Amino acid sequence: MKSFLALVVALLSCISMAFAAVNLNTASVDELDAVKGIGPSKAKAIVDYRTKNGPFKSVDDLKGVKGFGEKSVAKLRPELTVGEAGGAPAKMAKK
Repeated sequence: MKSFLALVVALLSCISMAFAAVNLNTASVDELDAVKGIGPSKAKAIVDYRTKNGPFKSVDDLKGVKGFGEKSVAKLRPELTVGEAGGAPAKMAKK
């Protein structure tokens, strides 16, 4: 019984990881390469673009990366997200 429960927990963990969106601002080349529709050269282009231009503000910014157009970004949108790069705390708004 314990092994069955362990198997169920392991499967649920894998399923939740499979549905997690990849953050364009923090993902490595390998993490981006794992997304269906992004190969190794496009993954490297994303990281290079991010290094040169700073963090992505939206998934639509991906259109600025060579090899990505309107259609490819639309297909990838459910798989990708943007968030704060490097986990830096957000600045507090002045009152």
